[in-house]
Amino acid sequence: MSEDLIELRDQVMEILTTYGLEVLGAIAILIVGWIVAGWARSGTRRALNRVRWMDDTVRPIFAAIVGYLVLVITLIAVLNQFGVQTASIIAVLGAAGLAVGLALQGTLSNVAAGVMLLFLRPFKVGDFVEAGGASGTVKEVGLFNTELATADNVYIVVPNSSIFSRDISNYSRHATRRLDIPVGVGYDTDLTRALEVLRGTIDADGRALATPAPEVMVMELGDSAITINLRFWVNAADYWPCKWAMNKAVKEALDAAGIEIPFPQRVVHLRQEDETAG
Repeated sequence: MSEDLIELRDQVMEILTTYGLEVLGAIAILIVGWIVAGWARSGTRRALNRVRWMDDTVRPIFAAIVGYLVLVITLIAVLNQFGVQTASIIAVLGAAGLAVGLALQGTLSNVAAGVMLLFLRPFKVGDFVEAGGASGTVKEVGLFNTELATADNVYIVVPNSSIFSRDISNYSRHATRRLDIPVGVGYDTDLTRALEVLRGTIDADGRALATPAPEVMVMELGDSAITINLRFWVNAADYWPCKWAMNKAVKEALDAAGIEIPFPQRVVHLRQEDETAG
């Protein structure tokens, strides 16, 4: 074996002997830190679940923050394993943070948006919302994303920045909602009778709230029908069941009263010109 190869072998063995234990220790610290971060995250969430006064929306955020803190401590421990001093660690983290911040502006905007959603509280876990171009029941608000479940139980993840930068419609925020049911009747209908029948349909359902008082009004004189609108308030949980039931009840009540719901009609006038002899 040549002297060059022997020298190279000796240098490799020296490096492995000197730094091998440090590398193995750093890998072990990373593995243990990753596991501990997961335990800390799940343990924090379980502990916060026992705090009755804390909202469900806040708990995942705090659990995620605890997990990330453990990971930061793990990173510092790994650097310390290689003899990097605390001041140097802070400098490295500062430089790395600046570089990562510039490279991951979109991700950091999600974090900032998540903090603002947590602070402003436009919705909470369990609310049905339209936000970020999606609609569904809020399952979890995280640092980066918000998890929704659609009415047919499809899982949707929406970035927080998309939610915070656009309009948010919260259908569960208020305890009551207004329900409007338009229905068309023919022009030969006795409107007083039709209004009485429709008002009786509202009263018969029993879910309409007394305040504000239900209203039945003539809304529009259309091309082929007179539009009557049933307007009343219900509890938010009764909105869709009441809407579906009232559509059926209105049709049955008008049929029983002999009041026609007309189809769209169009009147066509034909004009025939007199033929002149040639």
